[in-house]
Amino acid sequence: MSARVLVVDDTPVNVKLLEAKLLVEYYEVLTAVDGPSALVVAEDHLPDIILLDVMMPGMDGYEVCGHLKNNPVTAHIPVVMVTALNEVRDRVRGLEVGADDFLTKPVNDVALFARIRSLVRLKRASDEWRAREATAVELGVTDAAQNCVDQKAPGSVLIVAEGMYDRDLVTETLSLQGHSVELAEDDDQAISMAKSGDYDLVLVSDGNRSQDALRLCSQMRSEPETRHRPILIVVPENEEDRLAKALELGVNDYLVRPVERDELISRSRTQIRRRRYEERLRENYTFSVNAAVTDSLTGMYNRRYLESHFERIVARLADSGKPISALILDIDHFKTVNDTHGHEAGDEILQAVAKRIQSNLRGFDTAVRLGGEEFVVLLPDSSLASASAAAERLCTSISGGKFVVSGVDDGLAITVSIGAACVLAGDSDLENLLRHADAALYEAKRTGRNKVTTATGALPLSEAGEPVQEALPTPERPLSAKQATG
Repeated sequence: MSARVLVVDDTPVNVKLLEAKLLVEYYEVLTAVDGPSALVVAEDHLPDIILLDVMMPGMDGYEVCGHLKNNPVTAHIPVVMVTALNEVRDRVRGLEVGADDFLTKPVNDVALFARIRSLVRLKRASDEWRAREATAVELGVTDAAQNCVDQKAPGSVLIVAEGMYDRDLVTETLSLQGHSVELAEDDDQAISMAKSGDYDLVLVSDGNRSQDALRLCSQMRSEPETRHRPILIVVPENEEDRLAKALELGVNDYLVRPVERDELISRSRTQIRRRRYEERLRENYTFSVNAAVTDSLTGMYNRRYLESHFERIVARLADSGKPISALILDIDHFKTVNDTHGHEAGDEILQAVAKRIQSNLRGFDTAVRLGGEEFVVLLPDSSLASASAAAERLCTSISGGKFVVSGVDDGLAITVSIGAACVLAGDSDLENLLRHADAALYEAKRTGRNKVTTATGALPLSEAGEPVQEALPTPERPLSAKQATG
């Protein structure tokens, strides 16, 4: 995996050494010799990761990291602090200002490259979601995730107890931070709990245990329910190769045994915060997709979805030459409802009609609000006779009981007129199908409303799927007095 790496160090020899190692691994390398120039390079070139020295004159690494994380342009670039300092308080201070890891000089090459690959992989996945979110924000259908995530909210943590010598310390420390902590006694229970529970973090210990901790991590990464769940692994000292393998498998972060309370707090808080942020990114994306293809009032799909869905149906049915039918429904005298009872009542009627339509369809039929008081139902693999029968059921369902409307004690009687049309998959396009169904709808409106009319210009089919010469006759349902005035 190639990446652009920014190396920041005030000692030229250190810069050259790291640069040479990175170039051998085919990384693109940028360099800076002090904090201010590092901030400029980071914002101008947007590296995939920053290797940042701590001990620099003027602006030290902690201050540089703080500026990077407070700048929306560079906040999502991973920062690895590289320093001779190795006290717990130094690591915790780095983590608190937003650093992703803390490597001690002289840097172990295995640990360095494993961490670079791991952080770059996580960043690129996050970048993809942020790019999708940015598009949704520009369209005005969602808000930016960082404005909606509680940075200090406690999380839910699953601890895999087997082999965790520091289990009591870890459990107590996280509980005192307000986190909800649950224990899994073995790997099978851990997988089961992780798949069914909404945990923000999973803690696993690599050590004296009956099963391989890395296999557990690998399994969690392969299961769809746990694929995006942050994993924090506890490893023994001087196990760089083992740690590198864990990071390659997708482990998010690590602690070196013996576990230090403050470092545990900082690393777990960071992972929980990131998980919440990334979950919000995914939710925003799902919301934006739904907003693009659904009607906000009724929850039905909109015309944009209908167009793409029709193409998929055609592709699926074209070779078999099976029919595709469409119904267009229009609420009768809907303007009278709005004029008499107000637009709020009209909205309630639209929502209620939508529910009755959806409750009277097959699972693979598609209902769409076309606009105003018009709806479309797409019925794949349905002849005109079947479509006409479905339309009759809808007419009966909608006219068969009054609609409860705010401010109207007795409810409102509502009817619909429906036009039906049918084509063979691959022989027509959506516009042609809807045009014929719309013509049939117009005829239903013209000849009395509260009825179903089938199109004569499209391709009528018998129940067996064979073409017939004339449209099937549709029984007309007379309007009652109440329906006529509704």
